Amino acid sequence: MTTPFYVSPQQAMADRADYARKGIARGRSVVVLTYADGILFVAENPSRALHKMSEIYDRIAFAAVGKYNEFENLRIGGVRYADIRGYSYARHDVTARGLANVYAQTLGTIFSSGGEKPYEVELIVAEVGSTPADDQIYRLTYDGSIADERHYVAMGGNADQITEQLKRAHREGLPLDEALRVAVDVLARDGSGEKRQVTAAQLEVAVLDRTRSQQRKFKRVAGSQLARLLGEAAPAGGSGESGADEAEATDAAESTDATDTTETGGSTGSGGGNGGSGSGGSASNGSSADE
Repeated sequence: MTTPFYVSPQQAMADRADYARKGIARGRSVVVLTYADGILFVAENPSRALHKMSEIYDRIAFAAVGKYNEFENLRIGGVRYADIRGYSYARHDVTARGLANVYAQTLGTIFSSGGEKPYEVELIVAEVGSTPADDQIYRLTYDGSIADERHYVAMGGNADQITEQLKRAHREGLPLDEALRVAVDVLARDGSGEKRQVTAAQLEVAVLDRTRSQQRKFKRVAGSQLARLLGEAAPAGGSGESGADEAEATDAAESTDATDTTETGGSTGSGGGNGGSGSGGSASNGSSADE
């Protein structure tokens, strides 16, 4: 009879953490920072269909790096949690802190479970307040750890380097165009500090804008509107209004799609009445890390 192979709990957790970190490091970074009128999300993502950032609820948005099928599953679970809580209680009872706690429980349970691999994801949950002092940004890592960030945060392959650059370049009260240029500048620098050319077509940009009259504060910035903010020539045949309309249609479609998956999609809740998401898949399991 052979002796079972023994791995200490400490070594098993270290191996799982190393596995998750390597998967996340292969992905392109995401930057989230405050500006005068809200919170700005910027990622290098040429795909127009596989989004790294999305609306969760009225004042709450979500951004992620890592494996698309895993963080998309978490996003859908977050939309479901927010919808159920807002319907059962009141819309103002849906908060970024509550959602971040649900995600932390889910990620922590998956990470400590020996039955499945850890999620190769990092998440940001942000909520725009009525004043800059009320803005909230939470960062969640693969093991369920949660941190309350102030003013700016980066995650992904070069997160440490980008954070240092943001520390030097960011200041409170930046207008949107200046905040966007700061974010693009730090994303364009590689590990050696050399600057690459990053155009509007390579970016995914969104904002939580507290000045919007609508109840929903999330808005994508795309097309000629994004090119204008970056100081680039507008795409041929495009207009700022058409780009904004297309982004609004995308936001509405994502929200509707997430709600429709309540019956057919599915992730397993993290326990209790939280309605949190779990390990079930609603996206393709063949997605590679942060494509």
